[in-house]
Amino acid sequence: MEALLYWIGLAAVAVSALTGVLDAGRKQMDLVGVVIVGCATALGGGTIRDMLLDRPMFWISDQTYLIVALVTSVAVFFVVRGLKLPPRLFLIPDAIGLALFTIVGTQIALAWDAPWLVASLLGVITGVVGGVLRDMLCNQVPLIFVRGELYASAAWMGALGMIGLQRLEVSAVTAAWCGMAIVLLARLLAMAFRITLPTYSERE
Repeated sequence: MEALLYWIGLAAVAVSALTGVLDAGRKQMDLVGVVIVGCATALGGGTIRDMLLDRPMFWISDQTYLIVALVTSVAVFFVVRGLKLPPRLFLIPDAIGLALFTIVGTQIALAWDAPWLVASLLGVITGVVGGVLRDMLCNQVPLIFVRGELYASAAWMGALGMIGLQRLEVSAVTAAWCGMAIVLLARLLAMAFRITLPTYSERE
């Protein structure tokens, strides 16, 4: 399970860095700006999780994560630079990164003996905070704070689903894959069919 989480974590860092670069590119940022946004997107959620768990930050303990974030950001910058891309293109890799990071964050929290509810919320934090930082650095209202398709709630469903499966004695590896599938499917269906949560509105 540890090896699986490690490789999923690296994949999540790479995918999230890619979304950061795509979003920053729409703001006509230079290479430095794009790399900063890419790394913040890739490393932000896990950093907050580790601070809350009082554990060594994952990208400081193992600089492979930082190298992957940097290399991915620079590579994507030069590959897509000058191309005209659909404005919502980044939402697909963003959904993948959300699924990967949510499950990694939840499993790490469980391994550090966090209660199940806390672990699920730390999984959500791991999944969404990088995107919040990305949107803030790009001078946008973060995606999870505006009326739109399921996002943080999709991550929470996947985290709770994985924890529930493990409580039913399903193997941790199978539960992790199922949790990722739940997050990804919920997010993609929400985007396809405009599934949203109720919004607050005052009566006139």
